[in-house]
Amino acid sequence: MARNRIARRTVFPCLSTAFGVPACGHAHEGSSAISGFQWTAWNFEPWVLFCLALSAGLFVAGLRRLWPKVGTGRRVLIQKALAYAGGWLLIALALISPLDRLSNELFSAHMVQHEILILLAAPLLVLSRPIAFALWAFPRGWRKSLTGYCKTGWVGRFWRRMTVPLAAWTIHGAVIWIWHAPVFFQAALRHEDVHTLQHLSFFVSALVFWWAIIRGGEGARGYGAGVLYVFSTTVHTSLLGALLTFSSQPWYPAYGGSAAAGLSALEDQQLAGLIMWVPAGAIYLVIALGMFAAWLEAIGKNAGGAAGHSGSPLPRGP
Repeated sequence: MARNRIARRTVFPCLSTAFGVPACGHAHEGSSAISGFQWTAWNFEPWVLFCLALSAGLFVAGLRRLWPKVGTGRRVLIQKALAYAGGWLLIALALISPLDRLSNELFSAHMVQHEILILLAAPLLVLSRPIAFALWAFPRGWRKSLTGYCKTGWVGRFWRRMTVPLAAWTIHGAVIWIWHAPVFFQAALRHEDVHTLQHLSFFVSALVFWWAIIRGGEGARGYGAGVLYVFSTTVHTSLLGALLTFSSQPWYPAYGGSAAAGLSALEDQQLAGLIMWVPAGAIYLVIALGMFAAWLEAIGKNAGGAAGHSGSPLPRGP
């Protein structure tokens, strides 16, 4: 108990101050518009709907073209299609459902939205390999050209540099910490264009990170490094969640709390910090344990001289 009090009174305040949170001052205490919140208020942003429709159309078209070609590999296609559907639905939940509108009123809802995009939707999409399916939606000549360009053109070179595990881990971690700095988070709350950029950077950096961790490594060495990168991400995001939870004042005055929800601005922030710290950290740990199991399996295959090819009917590539 004494150590916890010391941490709350010294370590966490010092880190909060270093991160850019004022050491004193009063947060805005105005009541939130959530008191009149419409739980049927869906967000039909045209660009979001267009991107979701285009992505789903290309995936389904590629799946239909692959289906008669793979024979016994259809089980793999079904698994990837289910992963894609899960990721697609989670993006829709985060960006179209009333959760998006609620995130304008409650920081804790905003945190749930971000964690859905980063921790659930992004890894599911990486597992589904949607770009490989999308390539199969095009005619054969186009598909060969696009595949070759992705492998040897500047796109492929840029992608390979971005998905080096250490680079992807650094980029994703920097994006998370920079956007939670009060000056940038406040700007995202006040300007819709900045808010869109925030969502895109969270999601794209998460895709790069999970691709590097899940797809980038080969064999036991890749899985072993993946465990390290996922575990270290758990540590630094949990630290950020702890800073939010133990802060003595709100970081983002634009969130004024919600009388209807029974939360002050500080309580809303503490709940958001707990969401990042506990359930999000638990998801990271589950993924790390899954990669650890895959690492042990890869070691066993190497010891037995088994081939490392996964047997997927999809072409390799980004």
